[in-house]
Amino acid sequence: MTTSSNIGSPIKVSVETFYVEAQSQPEKDKYVFAYTVTIKNHSLCSAKLQSRYWLITDANGKETEVEGEGVVGEKPTIGPGESYKYTSGAVLDTPLGTMQGHYIMRNEFGSEFKAAIDVFRLACPNILH
Repeated sequence: MTTSSNIGSPIKVSVETFYVEAQSQPEKDKYVFAYTVTIKNHSLCSAKLQSRYWLITDANGKETEVEGEGVVGEKPTIGPGESYKYTSGAVLDTPLGTMQGHYIMRNEFGSEFKAAIDVFRLACPNILH
């Protein structure tokens, strides 16, 4: 599943999700998902990703907040017209859930701004009809 967000923002975020069956243990309520994020800079100046915030919600309504510096151990600077892509993961107690959040970006002039990440779904194959 691919989701894009940030209409009107200079930073566009798209997400593609995958169920990782080999690492999941449904009998133990452990469902592993991977997601690949592409961050595209449509502005005329560079932007550095400073931090991330995620709100992960499973099908039972359990919410988990994740905050931290950078992504996958990096704080990439994305030049005008450039993209940055990374893959990470999440573990849920249910076969269906959602994620949403934002990145804090800093432009080359030192101004910080939020790049929103719209809600996207984490779902085992064939869970939804």
